[in-house]
Amino acid sequence: MKKSTSMMLGTVSAAAIVLAACGGAEADSKDQVIIYSNADDEAIEVMESTLDDKGYKGKYLIQSFGTSELGGKMMAEGKDIEADVVTMASYFIESAQTSKSMFVDISSDLKPLDGGVTYALPILGNVGSIFINTDVLQQKGLSVPKTIKDLTDPAYKDLVSFPNIMDSSTGWLLVQAIIKEYGEQEGKKVLADLIKNAGPHIESSGSGPIKKVKTGEVAAGFGLRIQAIDAKNEGLPIDYIDPTEGNFTLTESVAVVDKEGDEALAKEIAKVIATEARGGLLEQYPVALYEGEQVMTEHVPAHLKKWDTTLTVDLLEKHQAFFKEAQQ
Repeated sequence: MKKSTSMMLGTVSAAAIVLAACGGAEADSKDQVIIYSNADDEAIEVMESTLDDKGYKGKYLIQSFGTSELGGKMMAEGKDIEADVVTMASYFIESAQTSKSMFVDISSDLKPLDGGVTYALPILGNVGSIFINTDVLQQKGLSVPKTIKDLTDPAYKDLVSFPNIMDSSTGWLLVQAIIKEYGEQEGKKVLADLIKNAGPHIESSGSGPIKKVKTGEVAAGFGLRIQAIDAKNEGLPIDYIDPTEGNFTLTESVAVVDKEGDEALAKEIAKVIATEARGGLLEQYPVALYEGEQVMTEHVPAHLKKWDTTLTVDLLEKHQAFFKEAQQ
């Protein structure tokens, strides 16, 4: 979620080219699965340690990409992409499958809460919320916000931070909540006022707002709920608030690229990530994705909501246009 999600479809960055080059001879090995991932470093560490523990050390190579970089490669190259396995924002995997039909069936006995699809398995989920620095709120005499709209109060001028939907998919969680609650007309005014209040504190990274709230540079922010929970548990003057507009979620999934029948090892590795690594990923990203999964009470948001339709790249682009209009 910290990765960029601006839609530079079809563009392969210089960084991506360097990463591919670094794979070199290793990538050519028939006994090695190439994994392209947009996941955060913490998630990749869990995947690597799990695969190594399960006997796959040396049989895979993970290459990290920003969401826009990897999305661009998927949409441009389809099944010709070098990767054998992809871990990626679920909406991007579904859009790429619709457009390119590039993934094979990896159905399993797992039972995703959202019903799932046969060509991908969810591996982690993210939830949005408001978070505050209680010391700064007290110093500035600010009331505790209960809604996203509360952050548009002029008293919060230059004291609120949130991620830019043009750069971070975490910002999409904010925009979804605003449009769902207020509709496009009123929602555009709410977003415009929020943009005005944030001023220089609209962040390109999903983790940018929590950093500014932790340092006290701003009083309140919007971002990933787990970041605020972790900060509070560390003893920092941070608290989290579930806005009445809703705690929206985004998931990331694993999928296996169609390599014309040569996918046996890739399927094994994908299923290990979805099953054996799931425990570690659930600790890092405490969102239940499968039937029977349990999370601690503090990790259950008060106003969990879901967008009415399937999330797609086209919908993201529509909401990015909504954001741009609110900036004007």
